[in-house]
Amino acid sequence: MLDIRQSVHYANYMAKTGWKVITAAGVYYYFKKIPLLGNVLKLQRPEEVRIKKIKELCQKNRVFYIIIEPQNPLDAKLLTSLGYRQTKSSYLPTKTLQIDLTQTSKQIERGMKKDTRAIFRGLHNDTVVKSVKNLESSPEAFFLAWKGATGLKRYVLSLEKLKLLKKTFKKRALFLLANDGSAGAVFLTTDKITYYYQAFTNDAGRKAHNQYRIVFDGIFWAKRMGAKVFDFEGIYDERFPNSSWKGFTHFKKSFGGYEISYSGCYTRYSLSLIR
Repeated sequence: MLDIRQSVHYANYMAKTGWKVITAAGVYYYFKKIPLLGNVLKLQRPEEVRIKKIKELCQKNRVFYIIIEPQNPLDAKLLTSLGYRQTKSSYLPTKTLQIDLTQTSKQIERGMKKDTRAIFRGLHNDTVVKSVKNLESSPEAFFLAWKGATGLKRYVLSLEKLKLLKKTFKKRALFLLANDGSAGAVFLTTDKITYYYQAFTNDAGRKAHNQYRIVFDGIFWAKRMGAKVFDFEGIYDERFPNSSWKGFTHFKKSFGGYEISYSGCYTRYSLSLIR
């Protein structure tokens, strides 16, 4: 299954946000122009890193800097042998958590931690249902709730980009919002994988367990969409420690699933590559 960054939907989204997109043999390459310097090439999670094609694209597009986030360790070793350096941080999460959606709903529930199963079963309680009804929302309402819940403390995706996600992914994009605006999430589906792409919760939402309900709904929406995998899009990675990720990692792991690790990000200037 292809990573979302290697899907036509994501490529269309990137093109609308100002990136030049070139596709070759099913692989999407993303270019961003930097005044006076040339282009940056970004290649994320391709099924195979094709060095010959990268050299060709660098020459044709005046690329001065290359960013590659490989999907498999063999490609990571290849990049290292060619002089690429592994960075201390990555653009994409280096470790994630996935749930096998080919399981039955009961099997998915059994894979959850005890407290999470209790919350899931407690959704039949009227007070819980009322606090999170009418979850589906427009990008505008989602943006205002997200901005209001987090203020200036954390990153908020712009309204323009939220609209573009909805426009490019269409029915493959789901915006869920707690009725009181205390929690929300964007889910994206492509090539049989659904991603827990963006999310927010404030203190009131955490106390009411609203984000749990949103994730439950996202998981079972993914099953209805025919997805085979639910990807939490990042958890804490001991190799590239970021203490701020520990809190939401504990939350995500409460749903069960299995961990997937990636090699990280590799970069180099391209002049010596294309001599």
